[in-house]
Amino acid sequence: MTEDAIIIGGGFAGLSAAMQLARARRRITIVDTGEPRNRFAAHSHGFLAQDGRPGGEILADARRQLAAYETVTFRDAPAERLEGERDAFCVVTGDGGRIAARRVLLATGFEDRLPAIPGLAERWGKTVLHCPYCHGYEVGGGPVGVLARTAEAARFAAVVADWGNVTLFTNQVPEPDEEALAVLAARNVKLRPGRVTAISDGPDGMLAIETGPGIPTLVKALFVMPEARVRSAIPADRGLKLKETPVGSILDTDDTGQTSLPGLYAAGDIALGAANISLASANGVKTGVFLHHSLIWPAH
Repeated sequence: MTEDAIIIGGGFAGLSAAMQLARARRRITIVDTGEPRNRFAAHSHGFLAQDGRPGGEILADARRQLAAYETVTFRDAPAERLEGERDAFCVVTGDGGRIAARRVLLATGFEDRLPAIPGLAERWGKTVLHCPYCHGYEVGGGPVGVLARTAEAARFAAVVADWGNVTLFTNQVPEPDEEALAVLAARNVKLRPGRVTAISDGPDGMLAIETGPGIPTLVKALFVMPEARVRSAIPADRGLKLKETPVGSILDTDDTGQTSLPGLYAAGDIALGAANISLASANGVKTGVFLHHSLIWPAH
């Protein structure tokens, strides 16, 4: 049987799109590996009416609600390959399955590539953080750090300064220009030059940021913008058009969420760039609705 749509990725964007299609009584299969991007964080913040809940709990509730719709099927397996074209797609799954569908929605999210600094990866999602809107309030003010990876770090540090007293670790990234330095000075952001060599536990739950010989800098949390990569081989395999953003390459989509391959849509982080679960969910709703329209109007 041919599905109306296959949704690859069961995170906030994918499940939000699925809900729109399920309520339109469309036959859909959700293909997911159960590894959302925010799995490293103990709690989710800033999501309306869900503030402080673990992200996994919210997703589990969403899956239970979707499972009540008789046209929805879950496939707990990776999507290895996408074959075919609009109205005649086939997704090949890691468990040997083949699922036919008229449309496909990619919502696989990003894989975060962290700088190779000893002590950084094991603290990811705890005291090494990416989003001040998601986690800054819980830090509680005081000394915080921002680790530069690109020139965008100066803008990021100026924003993070609303959540604490910021030290920007330039980490051998070119220092900000005069205009950016003026903004950072007005925001009381300090610059710490040199390469960050290690991160370790300091006294009283602090992080010790080492930048060479001498006394480490102590901060309560370190914010970093990791390099984000699409968590799927399908875009490269199918030669999809990409778009560069400060966080990494995302899929180039039109106003409806359709990629450069007709009938293949994308939603969430991989279509938006830097996003949180509220934005990913909203984008999933929008893209799911437009995908539904395309099943009705052949020209769309």
